[in-house]
Amino acid sequence: MELSSILEHVGSAVDVVGVAAIVLGAALATWTAVAAWVRSPGTAVYEQYRRSLGRSILLGLEFLVAADIIKTVAVTPTFTSVGVLALIVLIRTFLSWSLQLEIDGRWPWQRNRPSDSTG
Repeated sequence: MELSSILEHVGSAVDVVGVAAIVLGAALATWTAVAAWVRSPGTAVYEQYRRSLGRSILLGLEFLVAADIIKTVAVTPTFTSVGVLALIVLIRTFLSWSLQLEIDGRWPWQRNRPSDSTG
């Protein structure tokens, strides 16, 4: 088995891990939200559910970007494939930053906000 074939399989495996992270994370977030709502029907579970779901999507996106890098650069390093990879990474990075903004309420490079409690 040659190296490019091995790297193609590794890239595909990382793709599967990325999809699994999204699917399992979404299922776990949904299960946790439903369980919290059943235990306490009036509880606001939406924000926690949204954060958990966003985190699983972010994790999955990171694995998918890694898989694209492995498959594109290590297996078929042409100018066209690297250009397509750059576009894919740009789009996924924008999605990641948008999700991070939605989850935390701040940009990734901003410091944590101080608590609103007064002295």
